[in-house]
Parts: sequence; structure tokens; C-alpha cells
Amino acid sequence: MNLIKPFLLLILLSGCQITETLNINQDGTGTIEIYSLRDENSFMQMGRNHFASEKFRDTIFIFQDYITKYKDTFVKFSKSDQALFQEHANVKMHIKTDPVQMENFNVVSFDFKKLEEIPDLYLSLGLSNSLKENYPVQKRFFTIKYNFDGTTFKRNVIITDQEKFDQEKKESEARKVMFSKYKAMQSYTLKYNFPKDIKTVSNEKSLISSDKRTLTLEFQISDYLQNPESTNLEVVLE
Repeated sequence: MNLIKPFLLLILLSGCQITETLNINQDGTGTIEIYSLRDENSFMQMGRNHFASEKFRDTIFIFQDYITKYKDTFVKFSKSDQALFQEHANVKMHIKTDPVQMENFNVVSFDFKKLEEIPDLYLSLGLSNSLKENYPVQKRFFTIKYNFDGTTFKRNVIITDQEKFDQEKKESEARKVMFSKYKAMQSYTLKYNFPKDIKTVSNEKSLISSDKRTLTLEFQISDYLQNPESTNLEVVLE
């Protein structure tokens, strides 16, 4: 079961760099990509050098491929879980593990016609494992919602399970202390590209590009898990 614990919890333990890139076109369509690179220096600092037991893997697939391939397992899940799988049907995934080159990353991406269509991409890999291995679906204690009306963009983190969040916050604080002696990479970067010039941004730590159309915001994964709502954004365009 531990293989499918929430994605961010797993990467926090191993050291990781995440980049969430969002591209919005003039008509509201666009793409979103979440790139997660395991930092091997951090990984080995923590005594987690398991490359000797890892096998080379370079796999690209669409979630619908799993729904089709594991259809006998799919029908065993509840109707609500099946609906959740279907929400991710068009999500693309690229997983690579190379023990020789010491490379370990995954990319989850989605093409949307409007922002509201974006599923919780941080669940996608866990859901694919659930479907493949017939594991129970495990959801996170929060979800991310995006909205864009042509002028104002919003990224809202919504706590969906307060009890689970409170427990995770305590565990995250303990892990932060435990790993404080390591120089582990745990960066989380938002990089959002807009079709018009940026007028105002709600988060004062955001960096705006010289052409005023790209926003970059970086924070620590541990801080994110302790206060995910701190990454809420409102961006007003010209």
C-alpha cells in the first residue's frame, strides 16, 4: 500500500525538485505539466541509495491506456473511483529510472480546453498504480482548482480532509526537523505563462519576467505540505 501514498509525501522523503508549468493561450486553452526530478545527491545523503536494486525504465503512456489494459480491474472499483479514473483518462505520463546515469524523474501533463477541466495531476501516478496493482484509491487531503475568465487567473488550494491535513502537518513538521541536517533539494516551482501582460499578483514573492507574461514562484516542499494554501494565487492581466 505504501507504494501509492500521496505523491508529495513520497518525494519529500527522498529529496526532489518539482516544476509545475502552466501555459494559457488567448482563447483559454493550454497545457499544464508537472515535472518531478529526484535529486540523487539528496537521496544518497539520506542513506537511500537503492539504485543497485532499481531497473531501467523509460515509459510513456496515457491514463486511458491503463483503463483499457486493466479493464478487468477497473470494473471492480466503485462507481466514484471509476469516475475519478475517467477524469484522468487524457493525462499523459512519462516515467524514467536510469540506474546507470543516476536519473529518476516523472512528467505528468494534460492539454485542456479550459482550466476547470484540469484533474488533480498529483494523483495521476498513484491512480495508475491503483489500477495496475488493484490497490485501494488513496486521495490527498487537499485539491487544487484553477480558474481563468480572460483577465483574472486564480489558483486555489482547497483542504478536503481537515483531520488528515492536521495529522500530515504534524508528521511533516517532524520530518522537517529530522532532515534539517541534510542539504536536501526540496524545491517546488510554479512557472505560469499568460497570453497578456501581468498587472498584479497576490503573492509578493512572485517573480515577473521582463516581458511581463511569465510568473515564477518558488518555495520548499516541506513548507507547502504544512501550509498548502500559502500557494494560492490571483493574477490580474492587463
